[in-house]
Amino acid sequence: MQSANVLLKKIVRSSVLPFAAQHGMKKDLLPVSRTLSLSLCLKQDNSCSPSEKLDLDAWKKVMKSGLQEEVSKMVPECKELSTLAAAREILEMWRLAGRSVPENISEEQLKTFLECPSKSAKKKYLKYLHLKELYKKNDKRKMDEKRERRLEIQEQASKTDETKRNSFICLWASCMDRAYSWRVAQSMVFGQPLVFDMSYEKDMSVREVANTVRQLVLSEGCNRRSVDPFHIHFCNFKDDSLYHKEFIKHYKEAWGKLLITVTDQCYTDVFPKDKLIYLTADSPKVMKTFDHDKIYIVGSMVDRSIKTGVSLARAKRLGLETAALPLEKYLLWNTGAKNLTLDQMMHILLTLKDTGDWKKALEFVPKRKYCGFVSKPVHELKKTLNLINTLKLGKRQEEVRKQFAKSYSKKLTQK
Repeated sequence: MQSANVLLKKIVRSSVLPFAAQHGMKKDLLPVSRTLSLSLCLKQDNSCSPSEKLDLDAWKKVMKSGLQEEVSKMVPECKELSTLAAAREILEMWRLAGRSVPENISEEQLKTFLECPSKSAKKKYLKYLHLKELYKKNDKRKMDEKRERRLEIQEQASKTDETKRNSFICLWASCMDRAYSWRVAQSMVFGQPLVFDMSYEKDMSVREVANTVRQLVLSEGCNRRSVDPFHIHFCNFKDDSLYHKEFIKHYKEAWGKLLITVTDQCYTDVFPKDKLIYLTADSPKVMKTFDHDKIYIVGSMVDRSIKTGVSLARAKRLGLETAALPLEKYLLWNTGAKNLTLDQMMHILLTLKDTGDWKKALEFVPKRKYCGFVSKPVHELKKTLNLINTLKLGKRQEEVRKQFAKSYSKKLTQK
């Protein structure tokens, strides 16, 4: 047995070790040494009978097959590494040549790149990765810019806070707050009432109610800072409603200190019907002048789906007079519905109350909704608009000229 073990050691040293050294498999020789030590232990094992002998040829075949399997496993891995490295070199060359190639590419992306069936597919895949990388960079840049702006705003806010600490500015702000509060308190006794109808909670979603309350908060602030404020009434206002919860979120403890009148009664029970005018965009009657003796009602509703006729139907059920703002009379309306936000309505009504000038009041209408103010009579503008529409529809120029000649001849005969 000793001579056989010596022979095995010589065979391993002469054949296996050089082969393993060439392929970098020194770490995998531990199983060989363990098998040799096991063969030595077999010699010392008393359980083995002396008649049993080790078959050297079978043992050699087993060892050679194990080494061949390990080598066969290592060869494709080496091939994959070499192909990936070659692919990376090709991508670097394409990048230097100015093609759209991503700067950073993972091994999985390289494998998918190599699996592409054609060259055009590979180019498209690399372009896709390049665009994806550019989008990520742009998003990161935008986030960094937002962060910088936020930091600048915070720095400016801290500077303004420092200036607010000045005694004179604090005294001025407190004096102005007192003056505003005094004006609103006077309006609660002597001012003209303005009613907000709070009975549209069922017709709106939770988000629309939140937007409505936000606009009402802006309206209250605008009214508070005006020279001659309205006496604001929230009618049909119920406790523990969505309106109430949203107002508490905005005002918190100041909700109970607001200089407004909040009631669950209907406005027909609080004011006489002959003085009430419901302002709605669906009304057939157009408002000509602002009447200081009337009490105007505004529906507290924000509807993104634009539910037409809801406020008009409510006013008709109650037997109230209705009116709409003269938007078509003073504005060249462009696009969009003629429904305005509550804070815009407050600005318009306050300007009408102070000046009576419709042009100044309607400046608070969003400029995206109209082209400009009317400078000619409405019937002439309609004719010019009709001509423009015919040109847009693609009619012949001769027909347009005939229509224009007929209208011009009529004007001459009338003169």
